[in-house]
Amino acid sequence: MPLPFRAFASTLLLSLWLAGLPQVGAQPAPKPAKAPVAAPAPDPAVTELLVQARKLQAEYHESEALGKYEQALGKSPATYEALWQAAVLSVRIGSRYTDETRKSAYFAAARLYANRALVVRPDGAEGHYAEALTLANQANLLTARGRLLAYREMRSHVFRATELRPDWADAWQLLGRWHYRVDHYSPLERVFSRLFLGGMPASASTFMAIDALRKAHELEPKRIQFAYDLARVHLNRSQETRATAVLQEAVALTPVTADELEISRRCRRLLEQLNRRLHRQVHRRLKKL
Repeated sequence: MPLPFRAFASTLLLSLWLAGLPQVGAQPAPKPAKAPVAAPAPDPAVTELLVQARKLQAEYHESEALGKYEQALGKSPATYEALWQAAVLSVRIGSRYTDETRKSAYFAAARLYANRALVVRPDGAEGHYAEALTLANQANLLTARGRLLAYREMRSHVFRATELRPDWADAWQLLGRWHYRVDHYSPLERVFSRLFLGGMPASASTFMAIDALRKAHELEPKRIQFAYDLARVHLNRSQETRATAVLQEAVALTPVTADELEISRRCRRLLEQLNRRLHRQVHRRLKKL
């Protein structure tokens, strides 16, 4: 092949190769947009079971509601609502037993449901709440070390629940209980936490407990449990006037369930004790006049 033709061929090949490279400053050709993937349609049978479970919950048939959620999970194991609701109901039902074996079985099931809910939806407020609620109740059945570890692990979940759903009264109540319990560790629990657990859980405060419980009470003033918790913390802070005001609101509520009836009785007893104490104080002052 003559030399000029070789040079021409080499130049042609180089030109073709350079033409295939992107030009400096040129924008790459846009890729064709992918068609959106449609979410799978919900199973009508699962949807119906969820509707039935919600209705049973509203009527305070919690065991039956739990059964419906479990049936829904049997058909669709990744149903988020069924998972976190089953966890919460398992805790509520288990806490009513005096037998620790049954309590433990329900709480263990609740922990599994809550863990699965967080896998399905890591940023779900309800899953974090269910996990924190389960840890709080399991703590009462554990050794001292296990109990302190549970409260330590609970912290991130209960804070996350209020961050994600600041309008949820149940999450604020649980946060208030966490603040108060940790801030009132016994001296031995404090020493153990510092020596073996890397320190106390951060930011626990009785003042924050009052704020959180007040928030829960403001969001749902007709929930007698919220009023009772707030009144007890006020009493422990010697804020008797505030406690009396909250208890008067509580005893005016009509209890619906057996649990609410018991809490209503406790509120009345506390209010009677406060009234007797106030009467004695007034009587002593009158004597001094």
